[in-house]
Amino acid sequence: MPDPSSSVDVSPLPTRRLGMTDMHITRVGFGAWAIGGGDWAAGWGTQDDRESIAAIRHAVARGINWIDTAAVYGLGHSEEVVRQALVGIPASERPYVFTKCGLVWDESDRRAPPRRVGAAASIRREVDASLKRLGVERIDLYQMHWPAGDGTPLEEYWQVLLDLKKAGKVRAVGLSNHNVAQLEAAEALGHVDTLQPPFSAIRREVAEAELPWCHAHGTGVIVYSPMQSGLLTGRFSAQRAAALPQDDWRSRNPEFTGEKLERNLKLAAALAPIAARHGTTVPAVAVAWTLAWPGVTGAIVGARDPAQVDGWLGAARLELTRDDLAEIAAAIAATGAGTGPASPLTSQEQE
Repeated sequence: MPDPSSSVDVSPLPTRRLGMTDMHITRVGFGAWAIGGGDWAAGWGTQDDRESIAAIRHAVARGINWIDTAAVYGLGHSEEVVRQALVGIPASERPYVFTKCGLVWDESDRRAPPRRVGAAASIRREVDASLKRLGVERIDLYQMHWPAGDGTPLEEYWQVLLDLKKAGKVRAVGLSNHNVAQLEAAEALGHVDTLQPPFSAIRREVAEAELPWCHAHGTGVIVYSPMQSGLLTGRFSAQRAAALPQDDWRSRNPEFTGEKLERNLKLAAALAPIAARHGTTVPAVAVAWTLAWPGVTGAIVGARDPAQVDGWLGAARLELTRDDLAEIAAAIAATGAGTGPASPLTSQEQE
């Protein structure tokens, strides 16, 4: 595998405008889900906060200009780690900070799945708590994490987010894990600045409808899990999957076992020749594949230490060719991995 640090490009990373906001973001951003730790329902196992802080600072030093977190990651802990990482970074160099609301947990039972709450009073409490944990006066992007499960209508919780934007507590507002019908309902009240959906060469469903909708409506898209939580790094194996600790949510996920795991690992292996041709890494190719789709502004990529940042940073500059994209589509078909449209080429031709 090429050494991503052997010839470091010190020029600024390319940026794209995030929807119709005034923010221009790098094509990859730092994802802070894993650094929340393992002591909650969707944890990634025990994390070293010092390594997490070092990873964030390294990403910023290398040019990454946004961090994505959420109140629920580590039940507040991820936001606190992000705050610690930002201490000492000059204001002119500080990255944008994006976080999310709508998942409420029970401190007396940290392992219980968080509840999807959209009630106005709850969201207002959440934003104040996130501002305090992050140590910022304004959140750059505030997103509803999931559709509410407490009976609150979308129109009600979306209006709360619009009101927070108007009040200046947040700079932009968006939705995460929402479908086209929900986007339409929200847009009728006020513009949806962003959508944050899952998207990778394995999990491709949003390419069918949500990405085209966002592209047509000026809604920025920041995709999460572009490496499918490690499966598309080229370093995963059946042995590693079997050894995942119980406090790592992946140990209970069907994509990490049986036939699905076998197909996913074959697809990851098919990315290696493309990475070699570009003199980059398999993770960079996996992330760049998501960035090749019309409508996608940026990709959220996690890291738990500085070396992991260097492993995928090449995606910030990598432009896959038509031949690359066709080769990946053929590998998707051959392996049978995942579901959804397999190539952005048709979408690009319609531009």
